[in-house]
Amino acid sequence: MVRLYRDKDVKKLVLRLKEEYDGVLARQRAAAEELKEENRRLRARVLELEGERGAVGEAIVLAAKERERICAESAKETENERKELALLSEKCRLMLDRLQKKYPDEEDVAALAAFHGELSASLGGEAPSEEYVFDMDEVISPKEPLDLEKLCKDLGLMEDGE
Repeated sequence: MVRLYRDKDVKKLVLRLKEEYDGVLARQRAAAEELKEENRRLRARVLELEGERGAVGEAIVLAAKERERICAESAKETENERKELALLSEKCRLMLDRLQKKYPDEEDVAALAAFHGELSASLGGEAPSEEYVFDMDEVISPKEPLDLEKLCKDLGLMEDGE
């Protein structure tokens, strides 16, 4: 049999291949270790972020509850203030009625009437208007076509929808 390779050359080749293989294997093991370490760090970060997400969710729920509490408290406070203003308006009206009977032409009474009108308007009511005065001349010789239905409603003889 003819030998093409000498033992020395084959051993050299095997040694070189083994060294290359050991180098590649060492690099692969190092890369695998790096990937394992990165995976461990990422898992720790995911756990940390999940904990933060839970805390944020709880904070949002607490904020929503606090918002509802503040809205309810504000509504209650607004209602109380409206009631106080309504009482003030009623007291002003009673006092105004008494003063107008006692001093119908006084300037202070007119100022109080203006204040009461503004207060009533700001509370959503209408400012007290001039009392309706029945004008017989207007009925006898109207400037516009006479609307008997409106006249009866104004006099309280007929209700809306009849």
